[in-house]
Amino acid sequence: MSARLRALFSRPERSARQDAAHGRRGHNLFEAAAAYVSACAEDDQDSIDEAADWVSPEALSFGVNELACRAVIALARERDESPRVVARDLLGLPAA
Repeated sequence: MSARLRALFSRPERSARQDAAHGRRGHNLFEAAAAYVSACAEDDQDSIDEAADWVSPEALSFGVNELACRAVIALARERDESPRVVARDLLGLPAA
């Protein structure tokens, strides 16, 4: 599809200021990460694609990394194990 046709069929880009002026609220990187990871866990490709469009790929990567760290810490506390042990267990790796 040509750039001209894409421009005709794509939704117009809005700034955060325009969204706020019209009562719309954008998604932050943590909302995007939570939606993206939960959609991946549920194998919901439509929701994965939607969440991936909410923020830049770099912001999504940062959010997913932060979510992973927080989840491993929470599980480690719950299990009374180190984060390293929990992370390796979640990935199916042998104990170090």
